[in-house]
Amino acid sequence: MNDLEAQLNGLTAMPPAQLRSKWRELFRKPAPDLTPDLLRRSIAWRLQERRHGGLTPAVKKQIVQAQKRLAATGGAGLTGQIALKPGTRLVREWNDKSYHVLVCDEGFEFEDRHYRSLSQIAEEITGAHWSGPRFFGLKKRSGFKPKALINV
Repeated sequence: MNDLEAQLNGLTAMPPAQLRSKWRELFRKPAPDLTPDLLRRSIAWRLQERRHGGLTPAVKKQIVQAQKRLAATGGAGLTGQIALKPGTRLVREWNDKSYHVLVCDEGFEFEDRHYRSLSQIAEEITGAHWSGPRFFGLKKRSGFKPKALINV
């Protein structure tokens, strides 16, 4: 058992006072008025975050946007934003030629080059400005169906 596992297992036996002390140690502020279960979960999150890293800037931005939607509309539902997992391969046929794009952690790979957006790739393929998500069939358009979307 590694050190992190031992710390996480130790949380289950901690009484509330000790959990609040651990909270102060990790968050550098007094513990909020939470149940012991929620304190344990929050502490476990912080311990794992320190060990494995926190949320990506993109995820933090999505959370802030959801908070703003919640404050403005009373709901923070999905925005219709396209979320592609790294490793996903997009395939599109254009003028009798098949084009393959790999989704990466930060952008896309096409013909051994890195791109920040699908629109850049769509423009390179067609020679005209296109919406990349629409070109690759990720946004609805009547009568158009992508040839393939493969999760690797």
